[in-house]
Amino acid sequence: MREYLLTLCITAAVTYLLTGPVRKFAIVAGAMPEIRARDVHREPTPRLGGIAMFFGLCAGLLVADHLTNLNEVFAKSNEPRALLSGAALIWLIGVLDDKFEIDALIKLGGQMIAAGVMVMQGLTILWLPVPGVGSVALTQWQGTLLTVALVVITINAVNFVDGLDGLASGMVCIAAGAFFLYAYRIWYSYGIEAAAPATLFSAILMGMCLGFLPHNMHPARIFMGDSGSMLIGLVLAAGAISITGQIDPDALKLFAGSEKAAVHQTVPVYIPLLLPLTIIAVPAADLISAIVRRTWRGQSPFAADRGHLHHRLLEIGHSHSRAVWIMYFWSALIAFGSLAYSVNSASMWIVLGVVFLSAIGLVLLLLPRFTPRAPMWAQAFVPPRYRRRGRPVVAEPVEVEQRTPVAVGVAGVNGATALGARSRVPERRKAESSR
Repeated sequence: MREYLLTLCITAAVTYLLTGPVRKFAIVAGAMPEIRARDVHREPTPRLGGIAMFFGLCAGLLVADHLTNLNEVFAKSNEPRALLSGAALIWLIGVLDDKFEIDALIKLGGQMIAAGVMVMQGLTILWLPVPGVGSVALTQWQGTLLTVALVVITINAVNFVDGLDGLASGMVCIAAGAFFLYAYRIWYSYGIEAAAPATLFSAILMGMCLGFLPHNMHPARIFMGDSGSMLIGLVLAAGAISITGQIDPDALKLFAGSEKAAVHQTVPVYIPLLLPLTIIAVPAADLISAIVRRTWRGQSPFAADRGHLHHRLLEIGHSHSRAVWIMYFWSALIAFGSLAYSVNSASMWIVLGVVFLSAIGLVLLLLPRFTPRAPMWAQAFVPPRYRRRGRPVVAEPVEVEQRTPVAVGVAGVNGATALGARSRVPERRKAESSR
């Protein structure tokens, strides 16, 4: 655990320290696109934050390669090298898009190529745990297609949700935290070395997001851009592929019984991780709704609009920061709820806790629909918008002094004073002359 935490801290430190110089480079390079109709920010903000995140990834892998225990991950598996190859390719495509705005179909092709590069180096799905059937071995083509599909879905889900300051990096960090706990439990508790690469990937991913978040929280000083959103989406997908499609469920030995029983026991985590429905449930839901919405309107699924979940939260009446924290809450509830259910799926308290927290989340979500007023004794402890309005204060009438008009031409009075107030231009000139 100490080596994983050290790798996380090194990754976060490198990402944090490099983000400032990268911001200056982005300004000099002109990677500050004009504000579009769907954007929420008011001022042009530099992109290319993914450059710092990529070097943080490289630093994390380099440090892990020189640690005593984590060095075995590089010696026994080729998955870290496969991740680095795919990440470098998708990062280059993202950098070009942040600067030159390349076509969406070209980006889609680049995502598929990056996934194919990882498959060629061994990071692929070998079998699927199917409830009631057992482990179903996949052919080479089936594993390749499924791996590419998972990578493309995850990358675009994270990219679609990157619409508010700190939203994508925070949600992916929460998902990576839950994923790290699950992978570490399989690696440490069950002694399965095949889960070590996924544990390393999730630790590095948390470091990348934590190092970038201080620069990206509202008001953001820099955006990660597609170079960052596609990068963290690919790392998240690589961890899911590594732990879902390459670990034999029967090796877990959750209880004495057949392989089918072991698969059935691990369904709450294996299947959701495979289809990314729990780890990135909110981005995936946003992705599906965006595709359906745009297709129904006769638009391209890649056409940008203001119909994402975070846009709707702003339309309801939430502030920028509150909308981000609400998305954080739902991501944490789904990710850690699934993690708790995978540990003890027979506990009713876990289900009741998730239901209770979901009710609280719905109340927070619909809070702007009604404006509750706090009682008088709690006025000092609530924000001003929840305080009761007092009676309007009626201002007392001010007596206006009646002045006798002075006729024009009276001795000792000039025309300007008779017609109105004396001009203050001479006073201004006198003040300016004294500087």
